[in-house]
Amino acid sequence: MQLTHPLHRALSNCPHRIALADSGRHVAYGELAARVARLAALLHARGVRAGDRVGLLGMNSARYVEAMYAVWWAGGVVNPVNIRWTTAEMAWSLDDCETRWLIVDQTFAPQVPALREKSHSLVEVLYCGDGAAPADVVDIEAALVGLAPVEDAARQGDDLAALMYTGGTTGKPKGVMLSHANLFLGTQSASASVDREADTVALTCAPLFHVGAIGHLLQLVGQAATVVLLPAFDEVAIMRGIADERATETFLVPTMLKRLIDHPRFGEFDLSSLRSVLYGAAPIDEALLNQALCAMPSVGFVQFYGMTELSPVITALPASCHLPTSNAAERARLRSAGRPIPIAEVAVIDTDGLPLPPGQVGEIVARGPMVMQGYWGQPQLSAQTLRGGWMHTGDLGRFDDDGFLYVVDRLKDMIITGGENVYSAEVENVLLMMPEIAACAVVGVPDAMWGERVHAALVLKAGTALGSDRVIAHCREHLAGYKCPRSIEFRDALPLSAAGKLLKYEVRASVRGEPTAP
Repeated sequence: MQLTHPLHRALSNCPHRIALADSGRHVAYGELAARVARLAALLHARGVRAGDRVGLLGMNSARYVEAMYAVWWAGGVVNPVNIRWTTAEMAWSLDDCETRWLIVDQTFAPQVPALREKSHSLVEVLYCGDGAAPADVVDIEAALVGLAPVEDAARQGDDLAALMYTGGTTGKPKGVMLSHANLFLGTQSASASVDREADTVALTCAPLFHVGAIGHLLQLVGQAATVVLLPAFDEVAIMRGIADERATETFLVPTMLKRLIDHPRFGEFDLSSLRSVLYGAAPIDEALLNQALCAMPSVGFVQFYGMTELSPVITALPASCHLPTSNAAERARLRSAGRPIPIAEVAVIDTDGLPLPPGQVGEIVARGPMVMQGYWGQPQLSAQTLRGGWMHTGDLGRFDDDGFLYVVDRLKDMIITGGENVYSAEVENVLLMMPEIAACAVVGVPDAMWGERVHAALVLKAGTALGSDRVIAHCREHLAGYKCPRSIEFRDALPLSAAGKLLKYEVRASVRGEPTAP
């Protein structure tokens, strides 16, 4: 149960098989393992030791994947930095877990001076991008010349492998601690739901700072598949990549899927090689799913449900459940999240922690070797989330009589927009920095493109005036773009309980045009 084990196996069994492809460059598994071992030697030379955190900040690329595996080979812990954050948010995540080393590419090298200024933990930056490295940054390619490989540190099992920062209800991200066993067992168990052949070529465009994209990558490397990496999502690049590389599989969040099939050039490229589309990371609109099934009738669709804390999957809806059928019960399963993967035990419980029978709605909880170790530096929150031996997801759901799980709502006030997690508290904290705002409530509202969009309801202080454009501009100064409200409304008051607490469900219901009962 060590994440580098698949590299050793591929080195022995298929060293000449292509592992990674990007921008016309192809890296075989033998070359990948050799570069990883040498880059691990460089990390050792720069002081990285077992358990040390190393940040990764870059677009999807073969070098990014090499760096990730090199950190594990060296015995370190990867901290994949969200590329959509502001510099201040990035620096906070580095400091929270005392990340002293950061590997950057050419896209983010210009932010290094600001990161050094804002972070008190960052000691050294290494460059894995194209072209010459900036001043005061270690050029990885130059440093690898003549460097001998090191033995794999062979960290495994409960040893910490990754710190994945996800949104926090207090307004600050939480560092989710995932072990080698968590990621290894979780991703390999999820693989059982995907029908892959030995010639699998998977195109990856979801950003690799996301646990969903990392999970997909680990599934593929675990089966010695070929991974084609696109630096970012681009509809034409995806279609061209599938056609040129004869890709058989891809992973998309619903927003990406909609943009792809709605693109005016969708029918121009030969996508006949595509056998599987994996989707998840956000709610999917039923109309969008039906549109996708009609647009790609020969493709097997597989849905995954989970979260960062679950490494990252606990249920799967396989391709067999996406087939056309006249059976109403089978069609209804398209609205489900599928059944638990082999290693996951999933239950729906009431407020007393007791299991509920099929058909009744309660909180979704899970246990098994894919459950996180906890939140970095937050023992109380960890204990609360993992109480009773279960990981409490904060999601509401129900099972049907056949064991299919339906996610019906969220206990938490998290908004999932375009596959990104946004917590209302963080946005509300930024809004309340504006002196004109007396009170605010941030909620998610359905959006055909993004799954949900961020909506802010504001109450202004007496005698003040404020326009939507200025509010959004203020948010963009302090938050990543995807966290910023896409719609603003001004109210005379917000609904409060008898105890004076904000009734956010009433705000959400009124915006969505639903009854205001909780």
